[in-house]
Formats: sequence, C-alpha cells, structure tokens
Amino acid sequence: MIPRTLAEIAEAVGGRLHRTDGTATVTGSVEFDSRKVTEGGLFVAMPGERVDGHDFAAAAVAAGAVGVLAAHEVDAPAVIVPPVSEAHRRSVALAGDTDGSGAAVLAGLAALARNVVDELTAGGLTVVGVTGSSGKTSTKDLIAQVLEPMGPTVAPPGSFNNELGHPWTVLRADAATRHLVLELSARGPGHIAALCRTAPPRIGVVLNVGSAHLGEFGSREEIARTKGELVEALPPAERGGVAVLNADDALVAAMAARTSARVVRVGQDPSAGVRAVDVRLDEQARASFRLVTPAGEADVTLSVHGEHMVGNALSAAAVALELGATVDQAAEWLSSARRRSARRMEVTTRPDGVTVVNDAYNANPESVRAALKSLATMARSAEQPRRSWAVLGVMGELGEASAAAHDEIGRLAVRLDINRLVVVGEQAAAMHQGACLEGSWGEESVLVPDVDAAISLLREELRAGDVVLVKASKVAELWRVAEALLAAARDGGPA
Repeated sequence: MIPRTLAEIAEAVGGRLHRTDGTATVTGSVEFDSRKVTEGGLFVAMPGERVDGHDFAAAAVAAGAVGVLAAHEVDAPAVIVPPVSEAHRRSVALAGDTDGSGAAVLAGLAALARNVVDELTAGGLTVVGVTGSSGKTSTKDLIAQVLEPMGPTVAPPGSFNNELGHPWTVLRADAATRHLVLELSARGPGHIAALCRTAPPRIGVVLNVGSAHLGEFGSREEIARTKGELVEALPPAERGGVAVLNADDALVAAMAARTSARVVRVGQDPSAGVRAVDVRLDEQARASFRLVTPAGEADVTLSVHGEHMVGNALSAAAVALELGATVDQAAEWLSSARRRSARRMEVTTRPDGVTVVNDAYNANPESVRAALKSLATMARSAEQPRRSWAVLGVMGELGEASAAAHDEIGRLAVRLDINRLVVVGEQAAAMHQGACLEGSWGEESVLVPDVDAAISLLREELRAGDVVLVKASKVAELWRVAEALLAAARDGGPA
C-alpha cells in the first residue's frame, strides 16, 4: 500500500482515532491474519465464526503493525470504523457477524482501498476486472502473466474475489504498480457493482454466463444482469473504457448494449475481433491455435490444460493488446504462461503412469462439462488409449435445477465414453442415476458415500496408465482424493 498515516486512514474511512494521535504511518502490508503482519503494516480486525480478530489487536501491534482497523475499541492504536446499516449487514451476510462489526470493518476496508486506488489510477495505474460464471481465476492468472512483462502487476492469489479479498488485493498495489488485475464474484445482484465502486476498472472482461449460483439468482438471465454490472461500471470509450466480451456466449455478447466503453469481442465466432482459428489439442488437452487480431496474427501453444482455456487466453490477449503489447508478444507470453492457482486443472503423472487431474477447487455444470471433455481427450489422444476415471461430487448452489443438472452430467460421462464414473455423496446421486439411465451401465458407474470410500475404491482398482479427473464444489473437499492418490505414490504405498 502507498503510505498513509492513521489520521489519513481515519479520514478515508470516516472513522475515529483510538489510542493514537494519528501521526504514525502505515508503510507495510494490510493483513487480516495477525500471523502475517509485517513491520509497519495495518491489521484488519475481522470477526469470524471461531475467533474474532479484535482479540488479536495487541498481538498484531506487538508483531509490528502500526495500528488496527477495528469496529470497536481495542487494546492497541486503532482506527474505529463507523457502524453500517442493518440492510448493509444483511447484504454482506458474513458468518459469525452477529452485531454487524464484520460488515462495518469490510466497509472501512473498501473505503480505504478506494482512497488508495484513486491516487494510483491518477498516477497511471490500470485496473482490469474479470468476471464470469467459470474461468475467472484461470483468466485472471493468464492476464497477470501477459501484463507482467510490461510493468509491475498485482493480482490476487487463488480466488480472492469477494468483499474481503477484493480490497485486500487493491491494497497490495503501490506507486510502482502499473496493472491491477481483479477477479469479481457475486452471490446476488449488486455485488459486482459494489466491488467496482471499491476499485473502478478501466478494462472489464466478461467470460461467460452459466449456472453457477443458479439457486441464489434464480435464472441465467438474472446472472447475466449481475455479471453485466462490470461493463456498466466502465468509463466511456473517450476516457479509455474497454469491455472485453465473449462473442461465443450470446448473453455476454448482448452486454455490448449496456456499456459506453469500447467493445472488443473475443472468441471463435467469426464476429470476434480477437479470435482463435485452427484450434488443436495435444495428448494432455493443451491447446494450440492461430491468434487472429486486427493488428496481425501469431501462433499460440498453451501450457495450461483444457480446450476451454482457449477463450480465457483470448481474453488475456485482448487485454495485453489494449495495453500496448504486440501480437507476437501476446502470443509469446500466453505460450509461456503456467497454471498459478491450485486445484484447477492441476495435472500430475505418477511414476506408474497414472495421471491425476485435480480440478476440485469448485464446480458448476459448465466447468464440469469442460473438465470431462478434457479427460476424454487425454484418454484417447495417446498412442495407446488410456482408461479414464471421473470422480465427481456435488455441484452446489443450483437450487431447483440441481437434480436435472447432476443427471445431465452423468449422462454426458456416458456419451463421452468415460470408462468409470465414481460419484461421491448422496447430494450428487443424480449423476449416478443419469449415467445408469443413459448407458444402462452396471459397474461402470458407482455411488460411494464419502471421500474415504472413493479413495479406497481407486486404490484397489486403478491400473498403471489410467487418467483420473477429480472435480466437485468446494464443500465436497474432493481434492483430498487427488492428494491421497499422489501421496500414496510418493510414499511408495498402494496406488
């Protein structure tokens, strides 16, 4: 963060000083984990389900923090944020936030982030926002990697994309930062608009509109309205606003009518200004394609896995081109980009030739379909076809569409000729039922009660050279399956 005195922070958040005259200056990082506080930092006291950060205020200052951003008085120098309305508290809906103190601290953190980002953008910082039902994190990682050669770039680790992670990431930027790449998520209407008020983007990327959080939004059209809040927040074209829209998704393409920013369309559709042609996949489902743009063409060979990464790469290329890269540079930087965030198409091959695809960070129908297609490609592309396993769990937050969506995934596994389907947990049972109804499967599909049962089955039945995809929503913790399979091989135990 750029240096700020506690008095300046209090003014920015509309708060008051406590146990300080305000002259002390924050020169370090802003942290909500007291164990990560650095010398000269600011500690953000967030209440949680099990612990309350306010109880660690004194320890954070003892560890080097200049002060604390808090909702009430603590045993340390602090800026006390003002309370928020009950309506605001409900909109944030933090677990364990019974008195609204967490929502108040988050509002203060957002105000501080806005204060800082306004100064930085005036000095030349470009803010890039990315949203979509799936692929946000992978695309954010690609964008960061193609911008880094052009100047210092800040992007969040993993999926740090909500009311806490968003301003926290903003406050990692300093006067040297040229590009700030932010991932924007939403649980309901207005959430993306609020994140955009915290850090107004100049370039906005919308990837897709799918079924993620369908249970909370009610329809894909409502999801589209919310995702489109990003392009509505962009400045007009004459002030440099750019909306990067997926031409292959009709609901995204229609967002062009909702923005005064200049629109750049990306995709494989002929209408796309930045598009991919001659797409090919290798035996690891890594894509190669010809990048075609108004400024020229170049070949791209991705190191990340899955045909769905082509669209993500095109969005990254469009952003790089807007910020001054040549077509050849964009292609080169895309080709050298690597997976940065864990449990997202994380492909590892064991000594016995078993390939484990850990894509278990999260799941929705669109991302599971993409992962299954990648699995099918990996199993069939080798000289000797490999046996494929799909270990799948619940896809959360689908509401009334849940049963039908799980059923369809099971049927797709059959149509893609996946050899074995292991469905984990009763919440995902419709996948198993759909597979059996689609293909009259017998032992090819099995429903197991939990992660431990899935691990036991795989250890007994995996053979050298098999390919295993593991994917589900976070609540299922299916990454434990992938980690167990890899740990067993490292330890020399049963595969």
